[in-house]
Amino acid sequence: MPRDSTFISQSQSRVTTRIAEPAVSALAVITAALVALPVLAIVVIAAQPAPGLWSHLIDYVLPLALRDTAALLIGVGAVALLTGAGTAWLVSSHDFPGRGLLLWLLPLPLAIPTYIAAYVYVDLFEPLGLVHRTLTLWLPTRDALALLPGLRSLPGAIFIIGIVLYPYVYLSARATFQLQSAEFAEAARTLGAGRWNIFLRISLPMARPALAVGLALVALETLNDIGASEYLGVRTLTVSIFTTWLNRGSLAGAAQLSCLVLVIVGGLIALERYGRRNVVTEFSSESPRLTQRTPFNGIRGWMAFAACALPVLLGFIVPLLFLLYQSVHRASVTIDMAVWRDAFNSVIFAALATLAALGLGLATILATRWRPGAWHTFSANIAQTGYALPGLVLALGLLTPVLAVDNALNTLASKLGLALPGLVLMGSGAAVVTAYVIRFLAVPTGFLRAGFERIPFDYDDSARSAGAGQITAMRRIHLPLLRPALLGAAIVVFVDCLKELPATLLLRPLNVETLATSIYQYASRGSFEDGAFAALLIVAASIGPVAWLTRFADIPQGPA
Repeated sequence: MPRDSTFISQSQSRVTTRIAEPAVSALAVITAALVALPVLAIVVIAAQPAPGLWSHLIDYVLPLALRDTAALLIGVGAVALLTGAGTAWLVSSHDFPGRGLLLWLLPLPLAIPTYIAAYVYVDLFEPLGLVHRTLTLWLPTRDALALLPGLRSLPGAIFIIGIVLYPYVYLSARATFQLQSAEFAEAARTLGAGRWNIFLRISLPMARPALAVGLALVALETLNDIGASEYLGVRTLTVSIFTTWLNRGSLAGAAQLSCLVLVIVGGLIALERYGRRNVVTEFSSESPRLTQRTPFNGIRGWMAFAACALPVLLGFIVPLLFLLYQSVHRASVTIDMAVWRDAFNSVIFAALATLAALGLGLATILATRWRPGAWHTFSANIAQTGYALPGLVLALGLLTPVLAVDNALNTLASKLGLALPGLVLMGSGAAVVTAYVIRFLAVPTGFLRAGFERIPFDYDDSARSAGAGQITAMRRIHLPLLRPALLGAAIVVFVDCLKELPATLLLRPLNVETLATSIYQYASRGSFEDGAFAALLIVAASIGPVAWLTRFADIPQGPA
């Protein structure tokens, strides 16, 4: 009897496997198609004529947009590189007072979305703002105005965006600096090279692949930004797409500009791949002896602390304190209950997108593990490209397919004599959730890929020899071991969805606001301080995941 039970169980496992594997493979292909759909839609829309538009764009829009976009990308990249690589080198190679605290603080500017940082700094430094009012206590009004920086400008945008995005470079550079072998630095030191010479000629070149990854992420986030650029008066290509679509009513013209942005995105990805082309050969030592940190004492130690604390102060502490002050001040006057409605909408959209992204990401990676092959690998690679799509371009690409599905449902209901359902996808928020899933699917896919790489295939073979099917092995072996990766991916995707502005702004249902869009509306009306509490909720939700990313930031050093 036990033998019969075992035979029946094994037969059921084989049947389940025969059903599960094709289903997972089909889901992986569908996921890749979903990510590719917006790009294909943009290309189709861009093929439509836009009469009379391009003469206007060439004369008045494109020259300024291309100039501002290039200047913004270069400027923000330079700020992020200098700040991120410099602070990463200081905390990785030196010991100084407050270093342990800075390890947790330095990544925290990632918790401040670029558009919130722009709203905060403009509110602080505009005439009659807090800084101006403070200066007038000590200086005449005219002198105080002359001292205020012009943040509504390209340099202002470069500073604000760069100071909150530098942690992308910091995190990638720090992971490399603290794992560099001591042999190279010691060899250079015996030849008479000083500390700065070693940094510039050895440490920095060896960190080039990590810096390329960080700078690529900074550039993609800069291209995705619309709230900060538009508010600060910088006419980037992304802002031009927005105005061409909404103000001039030309969907085809916006799609044609989007194709230009996609070319730039492709160039950035190619540069990133080129920058880390030697990632495998940069560290040839099998068991490197790590470089020991050099102590900085006295004035040098406090100077190093100040150099690392300044970006944290400007990129995180100042915006956070401003939001806290304005939230407390507004709460003492009146409490806008609409913020809780907007927070509920944000949480619902983000939670649904997170669940869908985790499920699709798991299916995509399982397909490559269960049936390795070129097609599944290609599908997984396509699924990870969604993050490179700027939110505005993604929204533009989704608009036509989503409306086509809604129109098809209404046509079908009409032929069947049923009540017209209306805009099912657009009106329910499904379009927003779909945009979130496509844009942030790369996060769970990357987390789960890394998690599966730590699970030996021997576990799968052992489960198979014991008669367990793929579903049983996934439920009892894979998922328990993948719990940290799933949790990390869920946290990051959820918070990224809360912060996403461009796609939400254009795809949300009518009369439905999220925290991000309500902040944008307040800032557009010149009353950002009224939305400070909503901004504070986004920042508070983002602090935890950023801190989670730094929990293994420091590697204990053994004896020299």
